[in-house]
Amino acid sequence: MVAETPQVKFCVRVNQGGYSYPELSRIWRDADRLGYYAASLYDLLTVPALECWTTLSALGAQTENLRLIPMVLANLYRHPVLTAKMAATLDVITNGRVVLGIGAGGGRGDHRAAGISFPPTSVRVEMLEEAVEVIKRFWTQPGAEFQGRYYSLDGASCDPPPVQSPHPPILIGGHGERYLLRAAARHADICNIGQDMSLEEHREKLGVLERHCQRAWRDAAEIEVTHNARVVIGADARDFGCVVKRAAAGEHATAEEYRASLVKSIAGTPQQCVARIQEYVDAGIKFFFLVFPHPAPTESLELFAREVMPHFNTGPSPASG
Repeated sequence: MVAETPQVKFCVRVNQGGYSYPELSRIWRDADRLGYYAASLYDLLTVPALECWTTLSALGAQTENLRLIPMVLANLYRHPVLTAKMAATLDVITNGRVVLGIGAGGGRGDHRAAGISFPPTSVRVEMLEEAVEVIKRFWTQPGAEFQGRYYSLDGASCDPPPVQSPHPPILIGGHGERYLLRAAARHADICNIGQDMSLEEHREKLGVLERHCQRAWRDAAEIEVTHNARVVIGADARDFGCVVKRAAAGEHATAEEYRASLVKSIAGTPQQCVARIQEYVDAGIKFFFLVFPHPAPTESLELFAREVMPHFNTGPSPASG
């Protein structure tokens, strides 16, 4: 059975370029064992990285409680009925552990390299909105009908349907204020906007989201807001300095340059990380996508799970052995 949903959710966010499958498997199994809520992969076709959905499906078979999140699928790479069928199938196989992350597709170069058309933003978001409507109807309505400008359904049924009711959560990712946040306001259960954003930057974006919600006659409180942040953690000040040096070397930067880049990140000792997260929790943000240094070290995953996560969630401590 899937574990109970925690008060504050922590997702290990992995950009899988440069990772081997055994490395990804190690991260997923670590995250599952340590009590993280979810883990995610990105969706690009022509970069040196394992394909998102295939890899996510394989990793789902190696875990028991971890939610699986494509972060996020580029809508134009797959017809929405195919996306919906794949997600429903994985939801059945994993007993309800899929969160469907989807977006309009921001990778112009990746689309063009793959020979996939890349319309203007306004068109891609219109296609995304239709796609989400198609996905929801296909999941929930036997013999679903839909006739849109870009997609249609003619008596289509999803059998077996997803395990989650009424359907798996839909996360819409992107930061465009005019179009993308409008789509999130109309269709998303969860929205994901940017990385290492300050609270003030969050407030500005959420103000835009709320105005779109008002125009859509929807309560903005229905949409779960997430925060993306790098996490660099050390057991104490000395250990943190060592972690910074290793991470800086991996990015071909000096320790001073790397440390300066962490001003908006979750960084420092466990106590400092707790304090930074608490600022966002107090502002109503309770879903965090965490980007650990590449390759995500088991010791950092364990330290965060052991010393930070219990401050926000009650229950037994995650295993560390």
